[in-house]
Amino acid sequence: MSGSKRPAPAALAPTPSARQLAYQGMGLIGFAHFGINTFSGREWGEGTEDPRLFDPAALDADQWAGAFKAAGARQLILTCKHHDGFCLWPSRLTKHSVASSPWRSGRGDLVREVSEACRRAGLRFGVYLSPWDRNAPSYGRGAEYNEYYLGQLEELLSGYGEIGEVWFDGAKGPGVDQAYAVDRWVALVRRLQPGAAIFSESGPDIRWIGNEDGVAGETNWSKLTPLGSISGSDAALLGRGSPDGSEWLVGECDVSIRPGWFHHPEEDGKVKREEELLELYLKSVGRNSVLLLNVPPTREGRIASADANSLAAFGRLLERAFSEDLASGSTASASSTWGRDPAYAPSGASSDDAGLYWAPEEGETSPWIELEFTGPRRFDAVSIEEFVELGQRISAFRVEARRGGRWIGLAQGTTIGYKRILRFPPIEAEALRLAIDGSLATPLVRRVAVHRLETPARPGER
Repeated sequence: MSGSKRPAPAALAPTPSARQLAYQGMGLIGFAHFGINTFSGREWGEGTEDPRLFDPAALDADQWAGAFKAAGARQLILTCKHHDGFCLWPSRLTKHSVASSPWRSGRGDLVREVSEACRRAGLRFGVYLSPWDRNAPSYGRGAEYNEYYLGQLEELLSGYGEIGEVWFDGAKGPGVDQAYAVDRWVALVRRLQPGAAIFSESGPDIRWIGNEDGVAGETNWSKLTPLGSISGSDAALLGRGSPDGSEWLVGECDVSIRPGWFHHPEEDGKVKREEELLELYLKSVGRNSVLLLNVPPTREGRIASADANSLAAFGRLLERAFSEDLASGSTASASSTWGRDPAYAPSGASSDDAGLYWAPEEGETSPWIELEFTGPRRFDAVSIEEFVELGQRISAFRVEARRGGRWIGLAQGTTIGYKRILRFPPIEAEALRLAIDGSLATPLVRRVAVHRLETPARPGER
């Protein structure tokens, strides 16, 4: 094993921006679908709804923020305007807004209330502004509508403090020829909110994962050549990325805690329980993505008790499972070390220091890291992180445990990326090994950690 001082490995393009790294580091993000649909009982409004329907008598944005924070969310995105065109802030560009409702006697601004509640709770705040507006007379008139949309986007970006994420979907009125000025949207966000990550179906910072089930592909590269408009055949590609993609695009897995995206009282008995949410977390955050979890407030303006209870229980599950690394204090060894400083490896494999990583000798074909525990450990999950600041590299790996002097295979996979979490039936063992079987360039491993989850894995599940 060599600890000689050498230059850092060359970056493998593309690499993530600081904005993308900060975004993916949040892991869990909340989504709150709330608006005129909450009161009409629809999922997609017509744009003709009477603003007087909107009157959440007990609205409590601090309760929303507290519920999401209890789950471990780091940010909350609000549907500031859905396809029906009803604005949750008093836009100067339309009367179809909270200013025409009885709520707060027409003087309310829900975007302000939620953004300020998020900051009090220590959450970042994000905005969703539907590009499809079924109420705007200018929709379908090309440049005229684009100016209208940009005007509303500017109101949101300039009037509510720091924005963490701007969320655009590809919604478009059927049979209407309305080209969206996406490049101008992006330029406006970059100018007014340079720290905000931008989601759209294929970038520029965050990509859709190809489904609304909250699940990324087991193979998931953070690299993709932007697709432009998305067709049904592209869903699988969005879910797995591409090892030779030209852009770094973090995957975001969106899903609702209920069957619908807006609150419907008849779905109160269909809220996902904490075990289901943990499963989604493992298949999104645990597959090199971010989980965007929608929890829709009620007509009263509160997160329903069933939803809030599930979020709190989910947060407790995450805390119990991942707050402790059972491999802490282990003695690390490796097949070889290529480090700028010997401290980078092999101890860097289990370090919490984000600037450390382990790298084998350049050109080594079968590198491995072993962690010798201080005593037998019972565990059922392992999390692995690459040092993605220099690019995503690993394309095949195995995890093994030593029990009674014999190595036992626990899991295998393809990509790792920012974070990979693998679950398997519980085992008691004295050591753990990560073996790298394929890599596009010298593999760089930031961290290997060992955990005990609260819910058992199904037999043979990875």
